[in-house]
Amino acid sequence: MKDEKQWKRELSEDEYRVLREKATEPPFTGRYCGHDEPGVYLCAGCGTPLFSSEAKYHCGCGWPSFFAPLDEQGIETERDLSHGMVRTEVHCRRCGGHLGHVFDDGPPPTGRRYCINSVSLRFKDRS
Repeated sequence: MKDEKQWKRELSEDEYRVLREKATEPPFTGRYCGHDEPGVYLCAGCGTPLFSSEAKYHCGCGWPSFFAPLDEQGIETERDLSHGMVRTEVHCRRCGGHLGHVFDDGPPPTGRRYCINSVSLRFKDRS
């Protein structure tokens, strides 16, 4: 596992803030918010495949949203009581990077909305 010095060297300032310090990028500013290309979204910290473009949808919340992860084994969740709210944080199982939060107000078939920071992701197209 990498130590924080290694993470700081390898990640941009924004990536470090979000992935390692659990910050959130401002709404409607992320490169994948309106992104519609077919492919797979990977963890920006370690490259683990996390979400498919087939599960992405536009909910208007300001962050990329998915109704399901590519594989439940790629992510972990935990209760987040920060900012005076009760939420469920989503992070990468492999590197522990903070991705965003999951809510129970998404579309069928899961009813979930994985609200994920663009800066936590890299995109790999289907070609």
